[in-house]
Amino acid sequence: MCFGEKMTAGALEGVTILDLTRVLAGPFATMMLADMGANVIKIEEPGKGDDTRQFGPFRNDESIYFITNNRNKKGNNIEFARSKSERNVQGNGQEGECCY
Repeated sequence: MCFGEKMTAGALEGVTILDLTRVLAGPFATMMLADMGANVIKIEEPGKGDDTRQFGPFRNDESIYFITNNRNKKGNNIEFARSKSERNVQGNGQEGECCY
């Protein structure tokens, strides 16, 4: 799933960021990195997702706040309570240059 389309290549093109952040400051920071061309992979809790998915206003049953702060990112769900998922995150982190 992709939360937006990249318009042009940027200074961080080719850099991968694993985004484990929630709510405001972290998603905003990784949004700016994505805007500069980084490949940002947002990880959310399965079945719940980021809390901001519930913040209004809504358009087509989706939070405009969530979509705005997570544009240009790819999404994935990982259940952190399981050790296999923890290894999966660690594996993704090894591929990425940065984890937030």
